Amino acid sequence: MTQPASNAAVVLVIEDEAPIRRFLKVSLTEHGFVFKESLTGNDGINKAALEAPDLIILDLGLPDMDGLEVTRRIREWSTVPIIVLSARGSDKDKVNVLDAGADDYLTKPFSVPELLARVRVALRHAAMIAPEPDGAKFSVGNIRVDLVKRQVFVGDVEVHLTPIEYRLLVAMIQHAGKVVTHNQLLRQIWGEGYGEESHYVRVFMAQLRRKVEEDPARPKYLITEPGVGYRLKVE
Repeated sequence: MTQPASNAAVVLVIEDEAPIRRFLKVSLTEHGFVFKESLTGNDGINKAALEAPDLIILDLGLPDMDGLEVTRRIREWSTVPIIVLSARGSDKDKVNVLDAGADDYLTKPFSVPELLARVRVALRHAAMIAPEPDGAKFSVGNIRVDLVKRQVFVGDVEVHLTPIEYRLLVAMIQHAGKVVTHNQLLRQIWGEGYGEESHYVRVFMAQLRRKVEEDPARPKYLITEPGVGYRLKVE
């Protein structure tokens, strides 16, 4: 078994099912993470505060409170990445927990490679330090964005976006690697009064893909999470 390095990321698993905890412990420690565990929501909240983990893996069906409430309470004081695991697979459950502040959602059963990929993306996103104003640049694949000059390039060619297309791209960059719901994008781009007009997001996402994706019908970066929203893929 791999021994965690001194700077290894600490992962707190809040899960009441012993087989799942054992499975996660083996999977995470074998890949160099420090494993901590809680069996209830209240204990998980306390450990999140006292031990300051680098990432939380959270089950929704806890014995003392719903994982949705755990997410809301942790988000009152912490931005620690939260990946939700649940047997509930409905779009409504996913949207609710993501809107409450979770960073990602995996439906049971899940594969170890997928879980580890989501963990790496969430940790990398959390480690991003806001760049200085003269160096605010983002790139993924052949897409480059200069956030100061408001310029977007695909390869060496500058692409001209409409104001809404640009705000949509910036919103996805701000949450790179995370699932962003339709409601989150509507509020951020159009304002608090918009909550039911998800077709706005679909129309402008399609336009944005036509300008920055090599094959808009099979996007590599601006990925649809069906019934939930979108993810800017960074891995």
